[in-house]
Amino acid sequence: SQTLGKEDKVKHGSYPHVVCCCRKKCLLFNDVVLITATLHTGFSRRAKSFEMILVGRFLEGIGAGRTPHYSMLM
Repeated sequence: SQTLGKEDKVKHGSYPHVVCCCRKKCLLFNDVVLITATLHTGFSRRAKSFEMILVGRFLEGIGAGRTPHYSMLM
């Protein structure tokens, strides 16, 4: 009984630590992905490269798919 209580405290005690440390890094990484996608899309016309548009749109899709999961960490 005491061992189970200690395990529960460890699980609940580590949750705020994960929220404080990991959420900010995840959101910053997501911002870097979206900025990279925007730069690819923006410079595609100057470089006359259709592939850069495809890469930019692909990265935007990854960034858009990752965003809803970070709200669960709050």
